[in-house]
Amino acid sequence: MADAIWPAAPELRRPRILRQRWLDLTFLHWAVEPADVAQFFPAGTRPDTFEGRTYVGLVPFRMVDTGLPHGPAVPYVGTFLETNVRLYSVDEAGRRGVVFLSLDANRLAVVTAARTVFGLPYRWARMTHIRDGNHHTYTSTLRWPGVQASATIDVEVGARLELGPLEHFLTARWALHTHRAGRTWYLPNHHPPWILHTAELVALDADDVLTSVGLTAPGRPPDHVAFSPGVPAEFGLPPRATSAGRPSG
Repeated sequence: MADAIWPAAPELRRPRILRQRWLDLTFLHWAVEPADVAQFFPAGTRPDTFEGRTYVGLVPFRMVDTGLPHGPAVPYVGTFLETNVRLYSVDEAGRRGVVFLSLDANRLAVVTAARTVFGLPYRWARMTHIRDGNHHTYTSTLRWPGVQASATIDVEVGARLELGPLEHFLTARWALHTHRAGRTWYLPNHHPPWILHTAELVALDADDVLTSVGLTAPGRPPDHVAFSPGVPAEFGLPPRATSAGRPSG
């Protein structure tokens, strides 16, 4: 049975290993059948569901001031743009999390380090973020061997959104699941509860980013769109590997 969903993060055990700020996030989500994405989940995890469906997320944002738990942020490489494609997971212990299918960033050093240390599927890309009042435009073009993909996302941010069960399901995620060194790991994080705003999708061209990771292009607008000004976040050490073996699927 999956743990209950709580808008506030549980206490993060020490030691902390990383801190950063996530700013100007746009959340685009499509509801899909769990069986259609089950093959992407690492061993010991499965698609988490809301009212019988799971979700594919596309999230562009700014990563700022990445660094160790204490001291100054890492100059230059600690601040970058990112767009990730994500799924929603639950493991055999009932712990909910996120599974990343890709994390595209415009700092090659970040891509190299994250792939080496955490086994996360970072990819190098040319990216921009432009803000004009309440209007946000994100662009991304992959610079990754053997893959061609680009995205343009335009949104107009509206009023503050009253969070309901679906918003909590999509954003109150206090860990990620990743496959590394023959095991599936649970990497916890902590940040304040999200403040979300409504967002109107002005333009979207991102199908090939989704298909570049093996997903089927949705062929329709997102089922849910929201924006957040952002939160500060910290990561802790994984408590243990959840399962040995190769990723499922």
